[in-house]
Amino acid sequence: MTKLEHSSLENKSKNENQNLPSLRKILVIGSGGRENSLAWAFGKCPGIEKVFVAPGNGGTEDFQRCVPLNILENESQSLIKHCIDNQIDLVVIGPEVPLSKGLADDFRENGIIVFGPGAIGAQLEASKKWAKTLMEEANVPTARYWAVTNKDEALRVVNSHQKPLVVKADGLAAGKGGIVPETLEETKKAIEHLFAGKFGSAGKEIVLEEKLSGPEVSIFALSDGQSFILLPPAQDHKRLKEGDLGPNTGGMGAYAPANLLTKKDLENISQDIIKPTLNHLKSRNIDYRGVIYAGLMLTINGPKVIEFNCRFGDPECQALMPLMGNEFAEVIFACALGKLSKAPNLSISSNFSACVVAAANGYPDNPRKGDPITISIPKDSSLKVFQAGTSYNSEGQLITDGGRVLSVVCEDKNFDKAFEKVYAGLKQIKFPGIIYRNDIGHQVRRSNKTSDL
Repeated sequence: MTKLEHSSLENKSKNENQNLPSLRKILVIGSGGRENSLAWAFGKCPGIEKVFVAPGNGGTEDFQRCVPLNILENESQSLIKHCIDNQIDLVVIGPEVPLSKGLADDFRENGIIVFGPGAIGAQLEASKKWAKTLMEEANVPTARYWAVTNKDEALRVVNSHQKPLVVKADGLAAGKGGIVPETLEETKKAIEHLFAGKFGSAGKEIVLEEKLSGPEVSIFALSDGQSFILLPPAQDHKRLKEGDLGPNTGGMGAYAPANLLTKKDLENISQDIIKPTLNHLKSRNIDYRGVIYAGLMLTINGPKVIEFNCRFGDPECQALMPLMGNEFAEVIFACALGKLSKAPNLSISSNFSACVVAAANGYPDNPRKGDPITISIPKDSSLKVFQAGTSYNSEGQLITDGGRVLSVVCEDKNFDKAFEKVYAGLKQIKFPGIIYRNDIGHQVRRSNKTSDL
């Protein structure tokens, strides 16, 4: 196990640790694979008695101490009542939509400890224009951009540059609002689609960006509003089809740690990207307690921010959780309390983690629901099945109930072994029209061939 160091906390003394309140009950908000993996990670931490998940999914009860709640993530008053009635010590909000709508603010106004930024801080993800302005003011390296409010204005920008530009919906679009055209005509078509309502109100304004080139990597900083720690870097695969082809999705798989970055690289990213971003949030009187997720592109001129998100990535979270030490719940709790300096050091497994997503037929545009799922992986397997778009029908059968149905995750001593086991596990999962990529992690695997174990 290795230790992650607290940024700006190098001189903290050992006797500062373990001065946090008791943490016994946690409520996780959300229904996806990210929340399923978070609940599992919390449930295995010492001292945790119960992890409620609202609303959870068909796989919530598969993990120890995890209990689904029949409360939706937008039912804030019911969630608050549950917290008060059940003496919840910590709330962790998974998805970006309730964060952007101020769910964390609602909890805090009722004296409930919550990990996740308020509505203003969540603009880091909820508005591309807001985030780009912040990066510009904080001197955070990112692509040049142009924020536009109508098609004619956007086309003028494109025509003045005479080269393809990245087209992004300003608002939230479930991770699918960014279009990377190859030609001028594709850029113009993307602009027309967004202003015609392709992503609804999220595309009322759009941001045009210069295209960057290089490998992408996901960086996750856990912040208490004043300081932060970094988790191991991860890399996901957005495209639906093998060879990184096809439409963008929410993510078809991930691996961690991404070996694209050295320890020195991570130190530079802390100093040049995460620290100035957090400092600028503080200068705006934003007490940001939650995840700062920086999607970076490693260009020939150094790392540049493609976009920020205000929560854990999905499926990167599923890949990261098996690597987290048993201190994870307390570290998240310390961030929520604004007391990261009092958290125990977070231990990180030296293993390598692989995650592959299985999606429903028709994903991402029109995923089919209601198909029966059979999972034949033994309960004592080293594999983790983190469910997402699943539920139970009236007959008690596990069925598909969303685009990304589940992910299979494994940690092992190298990526080849981890991915081999994951792909063998996927062969033991059946539902009609199952879709998954066979080349996830191709950057770190010596061979894309998999075999039964």
